Amino acid sequence: MGVVPGVTSASPPCYVSSMQFEGKTSFGMSVFNLSNAIMGSGILGLAYAMANTGIILFLFLLTAVALLSSYSIHLLLKSSGIVGIRAYEQLGYRAFGTPGKLAAAIAITLQNIGAMSSYLYIVKSEVPLVIQTFLNLEEKTTDWYMNGNYLVILVSVTVILPLALMKQLGYLGYASGFSLSCMGFFLISVIYKKFQIPCPLPEQEGNLTGSLNAPDQGTCTPSFFTLNSQTAYTIPIMAFAFVCHPEVLPIYTELKDPSKKKMQCISNISIMVMYLMYFLAALFGYLTFYGRVESELLHTYNKVDPFDVLILCVRVAVLTAVTLTVPIVLFPVRRAIQQMLFQGKDFSWIRHIIIAVVLLTFINLLVIFAPSILGIFGMIGATSAPCLIFIFPAIFYIRIMPKDKEPLRSTPKILAACFALLGVLFMIMSLSFIIIDWATGGGKSGGSH
Repeated sequence: MGVVPGVTSASPPCYVSSMQFEGKTSFGMSVFNLSNAIMGSGILGLAYAMANTGIILFLFLLTAVALLSSYSIHLLLKSSGIVGIRAYEQLGYRAFGTPGKLAAAIAITLQNIGAMSSYLYIVKSEVPLVIQTFLNLEEKTTDWYMNGNYLVILVSVTVILPLALMKQLGYLGYASGFSLSCMGFFLISVIYKKFQIPCPLPEQEGNLTGSLNAPDQGTCTPSFFTLNSQTAYTIPIMAFAFVCHPEVLPIYTELKDPSKKKMQCISNISIMVMYLMYFLAALFGYLTFYGRVESELLHTYNKVDPFDVLILCVRVAVLTAVTLTVPIVLFPVRRAIQQMLFQGKDFSWIRHIIIAVVLLTFINLLVIFAPSILGIFGMIGATSAPCLIFIFPAIFYIRIMPKDKEPLRSTPKILAACFALLGVLFMIMSLSFIIIDWATGGGKSGGSH
């Protein structure tokens, strides 16, 4: 992405005072934090996406989405450099006044609450299974430590809350680094398993039912280009594979010696690292099971050997990674709430803590009492994600960039307008698939972060 050398993000002096602190976070820690923000539970569904697109089409889509995400961050950074503001909601305010600010704050809140709910839902459903396997139990018992609802509260209070109470995102760099190494372990295991699991699977595993409409059911030949009824669903899942836009500006704020070029570099490295991880995980997951891969990769291994120790460790690693992503995703939501309700007030520990506790309590209640709500979040994700990735960065940029520097007909602004249109297209596509899905009673789609 070309970065205009002349424009740096020097904040006007009036703004520095309200920044409250100088950035202290190093380049490496920022890369860890942003990569962790990008990496969601979506990585588990990518092998299934590849089974429904074919290797070549998948690679093309993933590359396109990565480049678009990088361009989108470029637009955000350019806008923030012009006005010297490093908060998504404030950019909205500068572009469209209060409606712009509220739209950005609401989109961030919904998107990230949806993401946190889906992460905690994974904790709720997976941890009991892990414990069951550890204890070598055939059947689930009624003990409290086998109850997902208790376990998700326990994890929230002991792990997520303390991390969410940190004053700055920078401190979460170590947790993010650890989270990424857990995902690295997941990736290595997927690659190793490809060479260990025979194909076709031994016959006694006849109960392995892949999705019926997956191509080449019994064969062990990879498909390079596939179009079927599920292909369309994979596009929204992939479009949202690199959502990290609410976190970009808070991370930029805390960067040591910040410059637009440095932050764009951090974004590009993070996207590149996740791009490679996504592609390798999808490729080797797909090449292990071909047409039989399920929409949740780890469940497919379970059918081969429910008591496999390596896959058990991988499960624990993925759970750890997902849990450690929650505090990072919580930061922008707390910031959005502060911007909406307590604008211009000084930092207060009490408010900081109360917002985190209330948010976590709310999300836990959702996950425990209304897991079916997650379908609704598929709808919300299909609406808020295109706004945050495509539409807002583009229209804020068009409004904020002074007309004397770039007239409306200039190439950058025309590109940004096309970019916003692409976002609208993605939104219409995702929403229509979800509605068709609901109407036909399927349960396949669901925008996961």
